[in-house]
Amino acid sequence: MRKVAIIGIGDTRFGELWDLSLRDLGIHAGLSAVYDANLSGDEIDALYLGNMSAGKFIEQEHIGALIADYSGLARDHIPATRVEAAGASGGLAFRQGYMAIASGMQDIVVVGGAEKMTDVGDTLSTEIQAMAADQQWESSFGATFPALHAMIARRHMHDYGTTREQIASVAVKNHKHGSMNPKAQFQREIKLESVLKSPPVAEPLGLFDCAPVSDGAAAVVLCAMDKARKYTDTPVEVLTSTQASDTLSLAHRESLCRFDATTVAAERAFKRTGLSPSDIQVAEVHDSFTISEILAIEDLGFFPKGQGGAATADGQTALGAKLAVNTSGGLKARGDPIGATGIAQVVELVHQLRGEAGKRQVAGAEYGLAHNVGGTGATAVVQLLGRVN
Repeated sequence: MRKVAIIGIGDTRFGELWDLSLRDLGIHAGLSAVYDANLSGDEIDALYLGNMSAGKFIEQEHIGALIADYSGLARDHIPATRVEAAGASGGLAFRQGYMAIASGMQDIVVVGGAEKMTDVGDTLSTEIQAMAADQQWESSFGATFPALHAMIARRHMHDYGTTREQIASVAVKNHKHGSMNPKAQFQREIKLESVLKSPPVAEPLGLFDCAPVSDGAAAVVLCAMDKARKYTDTPVEVLTSTQASDTLSLAHRESLCRFDATTVAAERAFKRTGLSPSDIQVAEVHDSFTISEILAIEDLGFFPKGQGGAATADGQTALGAKLAVNTSGGLKARGDPIGATGIAQVVELVHQLRGEAGKRQVAGAEYGLAHNVGGTGATAVVQLLGRVN
């Protein structure tokens, strides 16, 4: 296995971008990453693109070929592959690119993620996102994604004494981080009482507990480490990329309060690198709902099961703490254009490890973790990145 480096990053702002199409977003992010890598198009060996549901959102399938075409890469006939794993589409696309280089099959690849979600109404958007759940046993009975996560939240509160205020503190923290991110969809701090009084969505979760519907794209350029210094003085090493799966429906799980795929993917990542959760200074975790971040920081091994809510409320995951979680604002404040999310997490970690995150910089960041989830934990992807000295 060869060492793999990230030599370029790029992203769009996230939000309701009605004036931009999916191809506009994907091309902007991809070209920004290529420019950041000081790369020419004819040096690119392959393109991998994470996208969940363009066929439903914009009635366009064959996304890999679309982006290759409009970014000028079709003339070189490079392989362009779309990767789908619901909310983990971007993270899994990154893993495909990582494996292609680590195996020696390719030397330089562009990995992107994009989603255009705001061209449909809220009702249809909710229905499309519910397709990541079990259609036969969940969605067909009216179990939306907010409803499924509300059940998870209520069970966590029952089993561990997690309070409504502790869950809401995730949103407060992530909006504070997002207020320092010029690419975030929401760049304004919010108060705890605003989260608690926000309109109900699925009890106990309110509007401010849910990640927004978003448009956006992000991209990275991956390169064999032995060639990376040709393009950049600040390569970031991809230490490993791991993936695990679980049952599609919550009903088949032993517990609603654990995403075992997350735990297994994290354990594999730490075992392969010799690192432990205590070595990580900054993590981007999948907070599609406030309860999601609490589960994530527990399942990844950062805090014991049942203590994630209290740790968040105590400030143990905020900027300035030993572990800073979702410095970008997370899905909650940065936004969640589904196919782009896993790549945007990596982009944030690269900013941190390069020391260029500005007001949200984690001092001395050496190792970062990205955690991307598909469905209600049916797919989990974990990336570990390290600063190259």
